[in-house]
Amino acid sequence: FNSAWGYWISAWVGNVSYAVIVFSALSYFFPAFGDGNTWQAVLGASILLWLIHVLILAGIRQAAVVNTIVTVAKIAPVVLFVGIVAVAFKLNVWTLDFTGLGNASLGTIAAQVKSTMLVTLWVFIGIEGASVFSARAERRKDIATATVLGFFTCLALYALVSLLSLGILSQPELAALKNPSMAGVLEAVVGPWGAVLINLALVISVIGAFLSWTLLAAEVPHVAGKDGTLPKFFGRESERGVPSTSLLITNLLVQAFLVITLFAQSTYQALFYIASTAILVPYIFSGAFAAKLALTGESYQGGEGRTGPLVAGVLATIYGLWLVYAAGPAYLFMCAILYAPGIIFYVWARREGNQRVFQPVEAIIAVALVAVAILAVYEMWTGAVSAL
Repeated sequence: FNSAWGYWISAWVGNVSYAVIVFSALSYFFPAFGDGNTWQAVLGASILLWLIHVLILAGIRQAAVVNTIVTVAKIAPVVLFVGIVAVAFKLNVWTLDFTGLGNASLGTIAAQVKSTMLVTLWVFIGIEGASVFSARAERRKDIATATVLGFFTCLALYALVSLLSLGILSQPELAALKNPSMAGVLEAVVGPWGAVLINLALVISVIGAFLSWTLLAAEVPHVAGKDGTLPKFFGRESERGVPSTSLLITNLLVQAFLVITLFAQSTYQALFYIASTAILVPYIFSGAFAAKLALTGESYQGGEGRTGPLVAGVLATIYGLWLVYAAGPAYLFMCAILYAPGIIFYVWARREGNQRVFQPVEAIIAVALVAVAILAVYEMWTGAVSAL
């Protein structure tokens, strides 16, 4: 249950961050949008949210076609960026304090790696998204192909953009850039038109991601509702096969969080940190379950190798636990607040299925989660910690 609930939280909070970054990019042309958290930006994001809602209600396939077109449109400018920056790349800039040890505020290399873990995780969240839509796939092998292709494409583009940018501007200069930082990098190479290109491309890209993740965020509770993990009403569909109930609930939550960003002045970074932290529970559970299956031999055929999956599962679990440590208390507290209400829906679903609500260990975990959530609310109310 907590895997499904946490994945859903990550998906819809991620959508809030997309809405913020879209209007942060548009502020290059319309300064009133600020960092994407002004009232004008929140109003625009709300309109965009419900336009996407209507598009998806028109049918999953129609939305998928639009998403495919947007995907092609958003990759082209990134490839162009890589090509231009590669030509302008300066090795002496790239090697200037490459380790960051010359800047005391960055800390040791280990501290630098730790501080970037949630950012790196955010980049790759959704790589497994094809499996979420596996029930809608015509061929099962397309799921594996989409996952592998998505991973390596994302890895290549992320590595190239990150490394090549360090050959254009120094680390302090990059850190001072406004989102989207790619715009500032390209502007330093070719002038203002570079920033215009990247900001327009980002708007197209993130609107596409907004659409994709709205589909994903609605599909997760929909599937969980159909298999009894969440209450059955989450599994309802429209005549067009759209998960209409889960879509509506998801977008109402996104809308509520958009309003919160207005009053809390939340930034894109704060929101994707929350989304990254929220998804750690399903990722850790997935790694641990893979290791368990490899140990017990469940779902494996006789003679089928299990060492590789066992090692992968153990490493994934350890890495996930380390990410929990890297996340820090502020974002863990925020996630406790978001996870705790899930207990209500867990109890609801168990009673619908005429099942025992809690095993003794589960009851202890539930009480502990509520206690941490209450503590988190208090700490945030007093200003001791702040995730937003």
